[in-house]
Amino acid sequence: MKILLAPSETKRCGGEAAFRLDNLLFPELLPYRTKLLHSYMNILQKGDIQVLSNMFGLKKETDIRSHIRDIIHEPAMKAVERYTGVAFDHLDYNTLDIKAQTYIDSHVILNSNLFGFLRADDLIPEYRLKQGAPVGEIKVEKFYHEHGAPLMEEYLKSEEILDLRAGFYDKFYKPAKPYTALKFVKNGKVVSHWAKAYRGIVLREIAKAGIESLDGFMKLPIDGLSVQEIQTKKNKTEIIYAIEY
Repeated sequence: MKILLAPSETKRCGGEAAFRLDNLLFPELLPYRTKLLHSYMNILQKGDIQVLSNMFGLKKETDIRSHIRDIIHEPAMKAVERYTGVAFDHLDYNTLDIKAQTYIDSHVILNSNLFGFLRADDLIPEYRLKQGAPVGEIKVEKFYHEHGAPLMEEYLKSEEILDLRAGFYDKFYKPAKPYTALKFVKNGKVVSHWAKAYRGIVLREIAKAGIESLDGFMKLPIDGLSVQEIQTKKNKTEIIYAIEY
């Protein structure tokens, strides 16, 4: 089983490893990642604050300038440790034991807005790119869908898929084979902020239990959640969880 997870726009700073673009998942994407990264770096070097504001999703000039850096030569850390934000706060990777961390490293595929498809333990530098923002002339989600979606389909052909991403990331890759996604409701209403939190909570419980199949996942009790309904439309099965408190 592989688990798909969205990134976060916020990142943890630091790192101790060297960044190698050619070591990321799917070496076949190297020329495309190189093209996108060069476009990104060229925009940073020009220093147009309004352009950078739109690309970063930031308004304060001091915040914008703090992200103008040569990320190619910045230190790297595991993608799952680099990303912060609600889901990653609730996953709390660094407090998991080694067995659960190894599970995350080998089972989770992240969708980066800059680097495309990543293993959880791929080493990446700190960067800033707003979800959905183009990099110059490149519309990132379309770019990675064109060049990376066929690679993902091949990579996952013998795997069950649990998709914990936000819907936006279907634009990068939407499984053609059967897959399972989650929805969270509270008092009859679909929630967004809490959905991020519970994606992190669910992933943490999966990793702690070492779940290797969707059948095993369906049997996993998760504190605070109860299965309200299961819907299947075409190749997508959606488990609807009610948040109990």
